[in-house]
Amino acid sequence: MTIVLKTEELNKVYRSGGIVGARQIHALRDVNITVDSDKPVVIAVVGESGSGKTTLAKTLLRLEAPTSGRAIVYDNVVAGTGATQSKREFLGLVQPIFQNPFEAFSRYRPVDAYLYETARRVAGMDKTQAEAAVADALDSVGLDHGHIRGKYTAQFSGGELQRISVARALIPQPKLIIADEPVSMIDASRRMIIINLFKRLRDEAGRSFLYITHDLATAYYISDFVAVMNKGQVVEFGPARQVMSDPQHSYTRLLLDSIPTIRSRWRPRAPVAA
Repeated sequence: MTIVLKTEELNKVYRSGGIVGARQIHALRDVNITVDSDKPVVIAVVGESGSGKTTLAKTLLRLEAPTSGRAIVYDNVVAGTGATQSKREFLGLVQPIFQNPFEAFSRYRPVDAYLYETARRVAGMDKTQAEAAVADALDSVGLDHGHIRGKYTAQFSGGELQRISVARALIPQPKLIIADEPVSMIDASRRMIIINLFKRLRDEAGRSFLYITHDLATAYYISDFVAVMNKGQVVEFGPARQVMSDPQHSYTRLLLDSIPTIRSRWRPRAPVAA
């Protein structure tokens, strides 16, 4: 079995305030997740805003350094103690997809320029190889290279831009793609296009995904494993069907109870008294 993802006592502490009266904010508290698999998987990390799921994504993407602990992706230490890979080596193993596709590309630069740049600088391709890789990646996400060439962000919908972001992530042929709330900024009618794309890329292209979301419905639909986070801790983790159908932690049950169903109208959770 291959270690797809493993975090060992991963902690991230931020300090707020000056020398006098400074306080610590524990964004991650002893996060331990282990996924072993011989086939590609989708791992969902779910929780409310402030639960620590985005901090976890940033730590795995080397955008934040952990205060202690380490993270392993496909048998490679990528963060914390023992992480020695160069930036290029790391980006060949792990690629990001961010929340807002309109912020992923400058409006003053053609979007395909970013794809060529990834092919040349990250994957080390020559011009001919880069041209073929960009066309192939766009085709993988259902877009035509000729339709994309030379165009700017204003000429695309949010859903199209997010598919271009996925294509960009595919070019270095990474083992793991970390997608942080990838459909939250997309029109609701188009979100399942991206979700189904992730499933297809897992099954047909052999890519694993870490899917960061607050949406338990899509997490249940797409995921092989689910980690539930609350206040920086993983309070429940396991196979998706098991966690969702038989939750063991009260916080997981609370999240599941908040999902609207056809039998009950959703009502906002009552505030907890101070």
